[in-house]
Amino acid sequence: MPAFAFSGVVPASADASFRRYFRTTDKNTGQSYVVMDAPPEKEDCEPFIRVSKLLRTAGVNAPDIIEQDLEQGFLLLTDLGDQPYLDHLSEQHADTLYSDAVSSLIHMQNIKAEVMDELPLYDGKRLLDEMALFEEWYLNRHLGVSLNDEQKIKLAATFELLIQSALEQPQTFVHRDYHSRNLMLTQKNNPGIIDYQDAVIGPCTYDLVSLFKDCYIEWPREKIEQWLEDYLYKSGLAHEPNFERAQFIKWFDFMGVQRHLKVLGIFARLNYRDSKAQYLDDLPLTLKYVVDACARYQELKPLQQILEQTVLIHPKVKQA
Repeated sequence: MPAFAFSGVVPASADASFRRYFRTTDKNTGQSYVVMDAPPEKEDCEPFIRVSKLLRTAGVNAPDIIEQDLEQGFLLLTDLGDQPYLDHLSEQHADTLYSDAVSSLIHMQNIKAEVMDELPLYDGKRLLDEMALFEEWYLNRHLGVSLNDEQKIKLAATFELLIQSALEQPQTFVHRDYHSRNLMLTQKNNPGIIDYQDAVIGPCTYDLVSLFKDCYIEWPREKIEQWLEDYLYKSGLAHEPNFERAQFIKWFDFMGVQRHLKVLGIFARLNYRDSKAQYLDDLPLTLKYVVDACARYQELKPLQQILEQTVLIHPKVKQA
């Protein structure tokens, strides 16, 4: 066990869970570290430890776990810095930063299936449970809207459509929150990747949606499709037999609707259940992604009708 002499502890960041992060420095070396505080009664550190090993073995820039005290819920981690992608993304730098992020994503997706045995599957039940948050927390709790029977039937059919689209895709490692607040700009092996403890085996487009249809920053459609081409080229997916680009784009867009319906519910829940009101500011862009996708595909017209009848006319709803 290395001998540390820590000097000072300052807040590093917090996330949407009950975990907290603090930054501290070893007086002997000047080296900075991050302490994760994950209350055992509310958070389980084991998935974070397990996925950290998977990612580091795959050559991805995830923090190394230096020390651990699972009884008290503390982990001592190497420090990936305090420069999230969100602070650096601009028209000038986006291509380079996203190219690095795509390369790291492909490293994660290339983790062999037999090594991922302990990861849960992003199965139909999990996908459905997530989308149910949209009605419970966004419609019912946030907007005070109750769907009628016809609307409920249409919403259930849309959920089934989105689930089938997700399950028919190639299944890979999925970070589940691969966006600009969880990617850190680093000098070596960019980006540093955090907040991956909820990783699963699931649809290949999920992390691409998190990355390019980011709930915290918006990009033009043409740029998103350009970056998807970069992914298809680097991953080799475009060269596989029977590959259909239009089908892949549709997978991507449908996956986005699944994710953003879930996120609308989560952001509302964070406000009402966890007193984290700042996430309400991100509702308009998240909703816009859903509305834009509905306008693009005939199969999503029933969902579009529900939004027009209940959400888009609501005085509480701001549109991006």
